Amino acid sequence: MRGYDCDGELLLRIRQLRQQILRRDNWRCESCGTMLNLEVHHSEFRSHSGSDSEENLATLCAACHARVHRR
Repeated sequence: MRGYDCDGELLLRIRQLRQQILRRDNWRCESCGTMLNLEVHHSEFRSHSGSDSEENLATLCAACHARVHRR
């Protein structure tokens, strides 16, 4: 995430944001609905200047997340 100088502060913010997104999405993969092996995905990839905003983040299981990145 951009705009943080302290590693501890950054890690805390990442954990908080992850939990916030998982709660928002009711702890379910937005693609298949499973509640197992959940990850937070950037819809617009960070490597393509995607932001860490809630609007750009989605909950996906590891399998669906991998599928998205293979496209």
